[in-house]
Amino acid sequence: MNKTEMAEKLAEKCELSKAKAAEIVNCIFDTAPGHGLIAIELDAGRKVEIQGFGSFSTKHRKERQGRNPATGATITIAARTAPDFKAGKGLKDRVDK
Repeated sequence: MNKTEMAEKLAEKCELSKAKAAEIVNCIFDTAPGHGLIAIELDAGRKVEIQGFGSFSTKHRKERQGRNPATGATITIAARTAPDFKAGKGLKDRVDK
């Protein structure tokens, strides 16, 4: 499912217009700078917890040595901050049938 399909299903389930549902989905999940509720919180270093569904957070990855698979040469992989998601118990239980 992509964002468009999610918006269509949200519109059906909540009796909204497709345009309003798309606006809501984009408001939550957009990744453009200054947009998207989840991304804004992660940018600020905060965690987003949705009870029963899961939590979004960031992890700092240290600089490390890697290997170029094409040449075999050793390279340095820069440190970075990466998004992280951990599924909550409710989501895990629902998926694990």
